[in-house]
Amino acid sequence: MKRLFLALVVLVASCAVVFAGGSSETATSSDEGQYKVALIIENTIDDRGWCQAMHEGIQGAIEQLPGKIHYEYSERMTTVDSESIARQYIADGFDLIIAHGSQYRNMVSDLASEFPDVSFAFGTSSDIIADNVFTYMPESEETGYLSGLIAGMLTKANNVGLVGPVDSGDAARYNRGFILGVQAVNPDAKVNVAYTGSFSDYVRSGELATTQILAGADVLTGSSQQAIGALRACAEYPDVLWLGQDLAQLDTPEGQAKCVAASAYNYTAVVVGLIESLDEGVKGGVCIPMNFNNDGFVFDYNPALESVVTDEIRATVDEAIASFRAAPGVLANWADVQI
Repeated sequence: MKRLFLALVVLVASCAVVFAGGSSETATSSDEGQYKVALIIENTIDDRGWCQAMHEGIQGAIEQLPGKIHYEYSERMTTVDSESIARQYIADGFDLIIAHGSQYRNMVSDLASEFPDVSFAFGTSSDIIADNVFTYMPESEETGYLSGLIAGMLTKANNVGLVGPVDSGDAARYNRGFILGVQAVNPDAKVNVAYTGSFSDYVRSGELATTQILAGADVLTGSSQQAIGALRACAEYPDVLWLGQDLAQLDTPEGQAKCVAASAYNYTAVVVGLIESLDEGVKGGVCIPMNFNNDGFVFDYNPALESVVTDEIRATVDEAIASFRAAPGVLANWADVQI
């Protein structure tokens, strides 16, 4: 009877840990010399977008830095929930807490001042808010530009659509880079821009995409996880194509049928940079940029849609990528684009 009682106590305690931390995974066991890294995300690690990209980036860093990272994550964390789970990670001795989204800025700022010995990171932002807070900023005008080049060369109607989440951060940079790309190869093409007002509103994204398609757009794009809704809307129309801002979209049924090409953020470069900074005794106060020049981006075509990618398109995209890899800041005029 005592054994049964003890077993029940252990089971209840285990469940309490799981529910207190949300969906959590330990990627490596924690040993001396490792950094304990926690990830807090608003959606899930398989959202085919923003959150999955960071999760996979941390996994890439674990492979690149064997034995250096003990990793756990918490999914579906609202701004209200995030503080309590962050405090739990702090109590558990975590060295670095990555709150993946600018919506967590206030939470990170408050906890950073309360716990100066703990390092935090959030993005996207280029702001430096504390000596123990890192930020990261994808210079996604580069990936948007590639999508714009392809869209401008593929559209037959000279009408393309862009469904964005909000007009700020890396989404704003992507949108303006996209417009620059379209204009560079097809100044006659019209770019229709609409915003859902949310990074996660798949339904609204699909509605806006449908409106743009019915208004004549035959190539669309969009950023963040909300863009999946727009991609699914494209799948309903035989003559409409999509350009992705995450390689994971190429693996979805809709993406395989509609997504001509996609870029993605390589957060492995960011996470490795964070760990290297901690090794050097730097606890924050640094913004880590992401661009093609520092391998912060990757790009690929959809093998299933190779027939629509002409040699001219490939050559134009290759030339742009080469210029980005040669030096950062090639599209420094992105902010001048008016939407």
